[in-house]
Amino acid sequence: MRADRLVSLVLLLRRHGRLSAATLARELEVSTRTVLRDIEALSAAGIPVYAERGRHGGFALLPGFQTELTGLNHDEALALLVAGSRRGAQAFGLGSALASAMRKVVDALPESYRTTAAGAARRLLIDPETDLLSRRLIAEEVPDTIVSEVRRAVFAGHKLRIHYAAVDQTPKWRTVDPIGLVTVRDHGYLLATKLGADRTYRLSRILAAEELTEPAQRPDRVDLDRAWQERSTQFRTGGDQVTVLVRVNAARREELLRTVLAVRTEEPDADGWLRLEVTFSDPRHAEWALWQLATSAEALTPQWLRTALRNRAAAIATCYGASS
Repeated sequence: MRADRLVSLVLLLRRHGRLSAATLARELEVSTRTVLRDIEALSAAGIPVYAERGRHGGFALLPGFQTELTGLNHDEALALLVAGSRRGAQAFGLGSALASAMRKVVDALPESYRTTAAGAARRLLIDPETDLLSRRLIAEEVPDTIVSEVRRAVFAGHKLRIHYAAVDQTPKWRTVDPIGLVTVRDHGYLLATKLGADRTYRLSRILAAEELTEPAQRPDRVDLDRAWQERSTQFRTGGDQVTVLVRVNAARREELLRTVLAVRTEEPDADGWLRLEVTFSDPRHAEWALWQLATSAEALTPQWLRTALRNRAAAIATCYGASS
């Protein structure tokens, strides 16, 4: 671990020139005292690092200390830099490792590629924190201690004991055989089996995790993409799903489709509207999704959904119709 940190420290100085101990500590996520010890260790190992005193002082390397990775062309370097901006690694607790790896890639590039690739990467934005309506896209936060334990069990092929809080259930411990990790729109999932049955666990609902020494009962090879597709299909076709016949303004069609599990039928209706038969995961999901569309959509069936939406609208009208 310390060796990796020393390499990262050298690469930071190579990349930025002169940096203060406080800045280095923040980048490496350690104390300033640790940085000072690391600087001493580098000097003792013959790395040409020196200190500059004063208000704008800090630590720097003597010019000419470099290596080059000549096997990458400009587009390959750009692809790596753009990939480094994605948040998928964060979902698996690898954010700091990704940052360290990207520093090494940038430092190892030939000077001609380094400048142009870094400049081009700043012209591309992947996965911004807000959408066009300024709605914040919040990624789930999972404690590093938990995701690291889960990740170790997945890679080592060991059984995993998790304290899991399923929706509307009391959290309880369960022992599973981990298969792999999947991230979808910044949400992390653990694919596993329990007593031979397929199970999918949301990482943000794991309250604690413990890697066991017992080997996991799982195949040597796995096609995660296929496994995820199969489990998605099972999710869409099981549970308390409801089918709704709905009229929707064609301009809001895509917004509706982003919330449904499946579209069974679709045909044009009067006045530029569309008539669709769609499936939702449960009654609450259906009511919520159609409420978001306000008067741009109308549930035709089932009747209980029309009643629920009418009651909700009446409650809102009563609230705002009363005198202040």
